[in-house]
Amino acid sequence: MHNVVISGTGLYTPANSISNEELVQSFNTYVAQFNADNADAIARGEIEALTESSAAFIEKASGIKSRFVMDKEGILDPQRMAPRLPERSNDEWSVLCQMAIGAAEQALQRAGKTAADIDGVIVACSNLQRAYPAIAIEVQEALGIQGFGFDMNVACSSATFGIQTAANSVQLGQARAILMVNPEVCTGHLNFRDRDSHFIFGDAATAVIIERADLATSKHQFDIVSTKLLTKFSNNIRNNFGFLNRAAEEGIGAKDKLFVQEGRKVFKEVCPMVAELIAAHLEENQLNVSDVKRFWLHQANLSMNHLIVKKLLGRDATEQEAPVILDTYANTSSAGSVIAFHKNQDDLAAGSLAVLSSFGAGYSIGCVLLRKR
Repeated sequence: MHNVVISGTGLYTPANSISNEELVQSFNTYVAQFNADNADAIARGEIEALTESSAAFIEKASGIKSRFVMDKEGILDPQRMAPRLPERSNDEWSVLCQMAIGAAEQALQRAGKTAADIDGVIVACSNLQRAYPAIAIEVQEALGIQGFGFDMNVACSSATFGIQTAANSVQLGQARAILMVNPEVCTGHLNFRDRDSHFIFGDAATAVIIERADLATSKHQFDIVSTKLLTKFSNNIRNNFGFLNRAAEEGIGAKDKLFVQEGRKVFKEVCPMVAELIAAHLEENQLNVSDVKRFWLHQANLSMNHLIVKKLLGRDATEQEAPVILDTYANTSSAGSVIAFHKNQDDLAAGSLAVLSSFGAGYSIGCVLLRKR
């Protein structure tokens, strides 16, 4: 059995960003046109008039101020309101592969590794663009990695579940090192015509190198102290898009083929589950919550993160204790907690204990206890 470390992280950030103000202008233009086109039906009570959004509403509801996207023009076009990402030929690297490579190359550099040092690739994300061949095998080919690759999807918890899967393989001697990547084009499954959710998601990709401690040479090492996972079925966050849609024509284009959620129920049910899991995980490892120097939490909603950490600490956390990247990246699904980790790790002192945790559809919750080397 081998001790396992995270030795490098990487981040791919799209070139385009959309502010709340830009998003609201597009949304409100759509709302005005919809209400005008359906004025008679609205007056008869047959259709409910749409309500405008505002930048202030978005920030208050979520803590989000802007988001990075793979395509800006299509999202802001009131006649389209969806990213415009042309299909690529099978001879070109896919969009997810392109994003994954950008994050992976940075992670490899920070870890001081090359493709020859990696024995496996895991692509763990909530928005896979195809069924097969696996995106992970494509990434493996693009980077020149020998070994194996596979995809996995546990929605917003995919990264923490991917870290545990990779750590298990390395610990058991099945691989020296594994590249775990989280490419997320979340804007592709977002309904930009829904006032309650049109602002939630952004696009990004993250990468993590998990390897044997005795082979690690990086200056950015974290011991994986322990991992803990939990799932509980819920329909409160759901996306029904899939290849079987073509076998049921009546559902094609329905709202549930994009992201849908019961936000208030999610908030009420998930927050205590996450806090209880983290507390139990620390206790199982004879560690106190007060020992934790940093919480890298899933970046979905600022109020959720504040409540989770307050339940754990018994007080409000400082920005240093629970860093936020949600304001500029929005919710990037599985990538969110790793972005927070990637951008807020170098200042920690050796020996510092930290928690990397994600939570989302499933419900699914993952917790990784890390200690800075």
